[in-house]
Amino acid sequence: MKKTTLFLAGMVATFCFGFGFKTIITDDNKELNISNKNVKKEQMRLGAFSISLSVKNLKVSKEFYENLGFKAFAGAMEQNYLIMKNGSTIIGIFQGMFQGNMLTFNPGWDENAKNLDSFDDIREIQKSLKGNGIKLTSEADEKTTGPASLTLTDPDGNVILLDQHR
Repeated sequence: MKKTTLFLAGMVATFCFGFGFKTIITDDNKELNISNKNVKKEQMRLGAFSISLSVKNLKVSKEFYENLGFKAFAGAMEQNYLIMKNGSTIIGIFQGMFQGNMLTFNPGWDENAKNLDSFDDIREIQKSLKGNGIKLTSEADEKTTGPASLTLTDPDGNVILLDQHR
């Protein structure tokens, strides 16, 4: 009798634990669904991503990154910049063009600088960023079309460049 009572008590406890656990998960999911109602269904398509590095000596940096397996992909030594790739990883090395390093996105391009059939124009992205309360440090002219850029700074001071070439 004692074993039967313990068995039944264990079953009831297991059921209660399982029901309580399911309720917690369900409640968390409800909260998650509620908090995501303000998030747009489609996310911004920012285009190709790279890191833009400000370097002291382009030749030395080129050799260094070549030793890491990167190959020059675009740009020119005479123009003081190179875009380098290792697989799908892209870095830009720039001498004397800007201070500090930047995260760079190129709307309209894939990682091979090929035009995408469909992309979010930088002016659409800019409107969305402003609508989300993000302060821009430079803006694209919304009255124009084609190439344009904008910059912003993340909460930790990292500069982000969106640079549309077409």
